[in-house]
Amino acid sequence: MTDIIHPLLLCGGSGTRLWPLSRKSYPKQFAKLTGDESLFQASARRLSGEGFAPPTIITGSDFRFIVTEQLAAIEISPAATLIEPEGRNTAPAVLAGALILEAENPEAVMLVAPSDHVIPDAAAFRAAVRAAVPAAKDGQLVTFGIRPDRAETGYGWLAMSEAPEADFAPVPQPLKGFVEKPDAAKAQALLDGGAHLWNAGIFLLSVRAIIDAFAAHAPDMLKSVRAAVEGAENDLNFIRLAAAPWATLDDISIDYAVMEKADNLTVVPFGGDWSDLGGWDAVWRKSGPDDDGVVTWGPATALDCHDTLLRAEDSNQELVGIGLSDVIVVAMPDAVLVAHKDRAQEVKRAVAALKAKGAVQAETLPRDYRPWGWFESLAIGARFQVKRIHVHPGAALSLQSHHHRSEHWIVVEGTAKVTIDDKVSLISENQSVYIPLGAVHRMENPGKLPMVLIEVQTGSYLGEDDIIRYEDVYARGQGAKG
Repeated sequence: MTDIIHPLLLCGGSGTRLWPLSRKSYPKQFAKLTGDESLFQASARRLSGEGFAPPTIITGSDFRFIVTEQLAAIEISPAATLIEPEGRNTAPAVLAGALILEAENPEAVMLVAPSDHVIPDAAAFRAAVRAAVPAAKDGQLVTFGIRPDRAETGYGWLAMSEAPEADFAPVPQPLKGFVEKPDAAKAQALLDGGAHLWNAGIFLLSVRAIIDAFAAHAPDMLKSVRAAVEGAENDLNFIRLAAAPWATLDDISIDYAVMEKADNLTVVPFGGDWSDLGGWDAVWRKSGPDDDGVVTWGPATALDCHDTLLRAEDSNQELVGIGLSDVIVVAMPDAVLVAHKDRAQEVKRAVAALKAKGAVQAETLPRDYRPWGWFESLAIGARFQVKRIHVHPGAALSLQSHHHRSEHWIVVEGTAKVTIDDKVSLISENQSVYIPLGAVHRMENPGKLPMVLIEVQTGSYLGEDDIIRYEDVYARGQGAKG
């Protein structure tokens, strides 16, 4: 019988190096960076099928409905979705996943993987995982090392006990040790030596072995995470870890907390293509540059350009580059990045500078995602705002009222079921309705297709926190947005 592997997808992080596409409100794992699916969707699909249990997801509260929506779109149902009260790096997240799985099957084998990696050959990766199962079941903490193709200084490296086979067959061997991110000279020496791999941060672990490792090397963390799991509460279809014990945890990676201290470590080489898309230079590299080294995405045109990425995200814009070399240009509706390709890793400096000056573009996209759909601002004035609101089939906003604004709704696609105080009506395309200040109201989409309306707000204060919520199918509290 095939051993069942239980994936744990790590789905936190803000991905500031891929700004302006990736932001705190919508990080890179949810974006379609290299294809028709998001990185998160591609990761979930890669770790599914024969021999794989439904995945467990661990993420933040702000992303829980995005996770649900994106998994539903590819018809994958998670075993559980764990909500971290706040980000504490990978060590607490992995341990929480192991403790949740322990209650179901203490002998289970768990595959820990970030949700923002690109691995085009999913079959080869699954074969490498299966090759590692015997070692994991034997109590080894298995990590996967990537065949390096350049002297990369942005990754940690893994020291093998001996050089891998010529074809990089996934043959497990003892791990000699970890190497911190090297400088250029050391990275070149590691590449030339042939006995080092890139550290992908992907692990295959028996539940028993990883919990024992935390007991030996991080007992205080084990105590706090176990308390957070035991005190967890169900919230709709999510498991919300207890906040008080979680707040006592250090922000630390699993490498530092456990792996670098353990002596039962095994490494499995993976010779296939891989990237963590850690910057726009990596996106350029993995997007298949043409003969001139040019990558275009969206309504972008390159004239006499070389080794350049031009990416336009709005169908209403046209991005044109002329005579550019080694340049990254990413155009969003509200922000544009222009950078030399060799300095792509410095984008996070731009994010820090924007935060310091109070620019909302540092962390927030123009499109704001909600459990019922999304909205985006089209125009903003001193006492008015115009929004486009997209509501998923069968979804409903909360029953609410506002202290400071009234609203006009004009349906442009589908049909809206509108409640205003005691009156309920159906509003079809090209029809409108007025919601007076203070009226208790709700919009719903009773149809099978998305419903889109234009909302015109007028009033003295138009902030998203001007909400008195009376009833909400998504169990959000007073003042929560949307």
